[in-house]
Amino acid sequence: MKVVIALGGNALGDTLPEQMVNVKKTVKVIADLIEDGNTVILSHGNGPQVGMINIAMGELHKAQPDLPVIPMSVCDAMSQGYIGYDLQNALREELLDRGIHKGVCTLITQVVVDKDDPAFLSPTKPIGRFMDKAEADELIKLGYTVMEDAGRGYRRTIASPKPVEIVELDVIKSLVDNGNVVIAAGGGGIPVVHAKGNHLRGVGAVIDKDFASCLMAKNLDADCLVILTAVETVAINFGKPNEKELYNVTVDEMNKYIEEGHFAAGSMLPKVQAAIDFASSKPGRTALITHLNKARDGINGKTGTRIIK
Repeated sequence: MKVVIALGGNALGDTLPEQMVNVKKTVKVIADLIEDGNTVILSHGNGPQVGMINIAMGELHKAQPDLPVIPMSVCDAMSQGYIGYDLQNALREELLDRGIHKGVCTLITQVVVDKDDPAFLSPTKPIGRFMDKAEADELIKLGYTVMEDAGRGYRRTIASPKPVEIVELDVIKSLVDNGNVVIAAGGGGIPVVHAKGNHLRGVGAVIDKDFASCLMAKNLDADCLVILTAVETVAINFGKPNEKELYNVTVDEMNKYIEEGHFAAGSMLPKVQAAIDFASSKPGRTALITHLNKARDGINGKTGTRIIK
């Protein structure tokens, strides 16, 4: 199958040493899928990483005011570069160790958003590290927006407009068609809007990687969109005595669960929405939400939340 895999940024760790360790584990799973004969296109989140880069660039500006403030779009690009570097380096090594000779590359990817997207008026995408209430209150005093994130603490939030177009799509297609493993639309892509002439202007936002991965999967005519997260299956009534894990479900069933309010915004909800979008887009397409360690079993129909039309 042609499979687009969306890897969560939190799964990569909060520091560079953590990321290097976690990437080694991640690529073994990706290599398993490639070894099984699947064509794999990989995307990843950047929530913790881009937040830390943005804070670091802000501190640099404070220390050296003559240096300009680095815009969030450039921070997005930086996160694509260094996360992609670790992923492609580790995956290349893992494939060669298995006798699989495939090119692995990271493509710095721009994604067009609508400059009038209402998301710019309501920042909801969590970025950066988790904080306690006192730290969050200090950020609020400085004018930042903050939200509680699924019982794990508080995080800064930023606008998260919907992806409209992947600028480098033709390049991705060409690389995939020539047998390469491509890491693209990392962190949801660098958000840009059409400006004067042919110019694309970066904007201060972070695109949800699940929505961007869904758009990429549809445009590449993938068979399966795999969204990797911290749990083996999606559940309704999460954390309650009547919690129920979902395995094989239809688009209509998942839409009903959304209407009933089972999935948290900024956490499981965008994953479910992206999965529904992909599964609805063409007969025969499947979306899978599961844990990294269960990806191979999930693709083979043994576990995970599989969504079909």
